[in-house]
Amino acid sequence: MSGPFVLRRSAGLKIVLCFSAALLASCQTVHPIWPAAPPRAAVDVALEARVRSIVSSMTLEQKVGQMTQPNIHSVTPDDIRRYYIGSVLNGGGAWPGEKMQAGVEDWLKLSDAFYSASMSTDMKVKVPVIWGTDAVHGHNNVYGATLFPHNIGLGAANDPELIERIGRATAAQVRSTGITWTFAPTLAVVQNPRWGRTYESYSSDPTLVRTYGEAMVRGLQGQLGTPASALATAKHWLGDGGTLHGKDQGETRTTEADLARRHGAGYYGALRADVQTVMVSYSSFTDTATGKRWGKMHGNQHLIDGVLKRRLGFNGIVVSDWNGIEQVPGCTKWRCPQAINAGIDLVMVPDDWKQFIQSTVDDVRAGRIPMSRIDDAVSRIIRVKLRSGLFDSSPATGPRPGPESLNSPQVRLLAREAVRKSLVLLKNDGGVLPLRRDGKILVVGKGADSLPMQAGGWSLTWQGDNTKTSDYPNADTVLAAMRKALGKHSVDYSADGAGVNIGRYSAIVLVAAEKPYAEGAGDIGFPAPLRHSVRYPEDLAALNRVSGKGVPVVTILFSGRPLSANDLINRSDAFVAGWLPGTEGLGIADLLIADANGRAAFDFTGRLPFDWPAGDCLPQQGGIQFPRGYGLSLAGTRNLGRLPEPVPAVACPPESR
Repeated sequence: MSGPFVLRRSAGLKIVLCFSAALLASCQTVHPIWPAAPPRAAVDVALEARVRSIVSSMTLEQKVGQMTQPNIHSVTPDDIRRYYIGSVLNGGGAWPGEKMQAGVEDWLKLSDAFYSASMSTDMKVKVPVIWGTDAVHGHNNVYGATLFPHNIGLGAANDPELIERIGRATAAQVRSTGITWTFAPTLAVVQNPRWGRTYESYSSDPTLVRTYGEAMVRGLQGQLGTPASALATAKHWLGDGGTLHGKDQGETRTTEADLARRHGAGYYGALRADVQTVMVSYSSFTDTATGKRWGKMHGNQHLIDGVLKRRLGFNGIVVSDWNGIEQVPGCTKWRCPQAINAGIDLVMVPDDWKQFIQSTVDDVRAGRIPMSRIDDAVSRIIRVKLRSGLFDSSPATGPRPGPESLNSPQVRLLAREAVRKSLVLLKNDGGVLPLRRDGKILVVGKGADSLPMQAGGWSLTWQGDNTKTSDYPNADTVLAAMRKALGKHSVDYSADGAGVNIGRYSAIVLVAAEKPYAEGAGDIGFPAPLRHSVRYPEDLAALNRVSGKGVPVVTILFSGRPLSANDLINRSDAFVAGWLPGTEGLGIADLLIADANGRAAFDFTGRLPFDWPAGDCLPQQGGIQFPRGYGLSLAGTRNLGRLPEPVPAVACPPESR
């Protein structure tokens, strides 16, 4: 025989036998450590026939156009029409007209312009363009949108039902702006908090990530094809949370069995919920059991085509990450036959999309990419577009949720609930919390009056920087929330605690905070210590000015990861891991302040989703101060006592992951 022979089909699983050495590269043997494909609904015969009919009517140039995804800053509606572009995205900090304050109507206008252009081509069957966005904690690129806590805080909540509700609310936000696809959820099972994307991980517990992956996909996608449904993306396939030293886009050194058991867990949940798209990781994989260096995931045919598509039965779209193909050896930003042959269907080429189209067409004609691979990729793209209802009407002019979805009282209450459930109480010596409503409170710390610090990365801009608190008009900082809860005249503020008469106050609330960051810039490079005060000594200095003076101090730490903070904890009567809670600071005030009767209005229910380090290095090196699952309630707490403070901070020893 001259080709692969299909031995059996079952539940979307295709077992292939290869009869020639030439086919071995495309017919990878899948190790039995990977689970079988989840149960799937019966094949929609009519839909599949329509997919085949559309694909068969297309030219090669039209097919490659469908596989191309530029950034909205680099493509016009006329380009969509001329080059048959199948998808666009708005990267972090890309807005209609390059205006951060673009309103809903601006987003809808651009969405409809792209859609109308895609339906005005000379294709025999017009194929609508699909728009993707990084709505990773609410519709976070859009001015005025309510932002939920980042994933690490949601992991602390340990509430899958809450996650599904957040998914539904986020889908409504996205659809209200004429967009139908979000690049979420991130399903990394992070092993090293040095990684700047740690806050995008729900937990180091694969079981929780699996449960949350299923819940979030169900919430986002709902009933596919309805006006409140948004396509979800499980990302980043595979092992992105396991890189050595937590280095962004680095090397994951582990066994394939560990990839399947630990790092694959979230995808099993997402696939069970019928996720329609999967994004590939920038990371590399080296199998420590065999010593084989598989290289960059964007070129890994075994794990993309062999495992994800064949073994796990995924029949949706595999999309690359931003310029991810260029990291495959021998590739550039605009040309990578290896990545397409590995199983990537839709290629994110933000700026160099014209070169990508031409070079890919050339590669097909030269035989470097089989036409069968192109047809498979385009079939998957058309299939998902049909399932999502994109062929029915423009997302901008057809039925959709209204603009109130972005910041309605209901969505703000949901985010406020999520904040309450995400906070973890690590210390409450003397039962300091909740704070009485009488007396006067001093709020201290730059983070207390900073929405950028409170929201973190992926908030209006990619890194969450170059913004200010006034850029979040429908939001409350901790300071604003405390003043709303107690009255403006009952709460004073000092950014650094200097020159303040502490004796005038009944309590002090100090907010320590990391500056906002996202991938790359947010890494804590090895061997630097993980102690918060090493990188932000101003927070420790402010705390030293106000603590130990007979007035109880409550410290909240805004961070995208667990950090060594024993020096801060020792100087605080109560200490709260606040993570990156988003726009709803009132959820924090709900937990800090007693009700009118002096009792707790709400209790702390959040529990640590990661081990909390005792020393300056990873918990497995310097010890675990608080284990994953730890968290206090207000009732029955005992004094923590003094924790060890290693002085001075030292470089960390070599790490195994």
